[in-house]
Amino acid sequence: MLLSLVLALVAAVILIQIAVFSTTIYLHRCATHRALVLHPVAAFAFRSALWLTTGLSTKEWVAVHRKHHAFTDEEGDPHSPYLEGFWPVQLGNVFYYMREAKNPEVVQKYARDIKDDVWDRLFFNHGLLGLAVGTVGLCAALGIWWGLLAAGVHAVMYVFVLSSSINGLCHHVGYRNFDNTATNLRFLALLTGGEGLHNNHHGFPRSPKFSVRKREFDPAWPIIRLLTLLRLARPYKTIEQHANA
Repeated sequence: MLLSLVLALVAAVILIQIAVFSTTIYLHRCATHRALVLHPVAAFAFRSALWLTTGLSTKEWVAVHRKHHAFTDEEGDPHSPYLEGFWPVQLGNVFYYMREAKNPEVVQKYARDIKDDVWDRLFFNHGLLGLAVGTVGLCAALGIWWGLLAAGVHAVMYVFVLSSSINGLCHHVGYRNFDNTATNLRFLALLTGGEGLHNNHHGFPRSPKFSVRKREFDPAWPIIRLLTLLRLARPYKTIEQHANA
């Protein structure tokens, strides 16, 4: 039983990190901000991972995040702790996200360049199906109850802790390198593929690398560099390159 519990928790951690890195590299840096271009093979791998671990729609995620940048911590921001309060955003960010993601006008306005392809129509736009397939796979590998435990831990951590903290904590506490209302939290960056360096990102949204100081580490950047070496990614200018231009 102890071994099964350990395996379930290890599986949950792996799932969380797959979801986190797929979110920050594909959804955030590539699809939303065009900070890098991914080879179709790499993009398909990330899209598949997101379908199985989060069920997120690319078009909806992009629209909500672009609206956040258009109205950061001002009237119109989908999930600002300055407007809604810290705890409502920290604990209920998913509900603010869903309110905007399911608004056709928001999706049309902010994600009109995101076009559905055959894979979206058949699979990726059906998020609940993806989650069901992923959960069934976990249950087949770990057993029904342990698979459900792994899926549950992953869901709670990804939705209610890590994702919420980017929009809650990283607009509430932390330090700033640039003049905007977002903040940096180095410990959170280690858990979220670099997303915790949120002030840096708001300072240079098109930078594919979120770290700028020596003591800052963006865990997604080495993966992007590896993809670049394999000719599976083509990054835009980093913050340092912007500053030296």
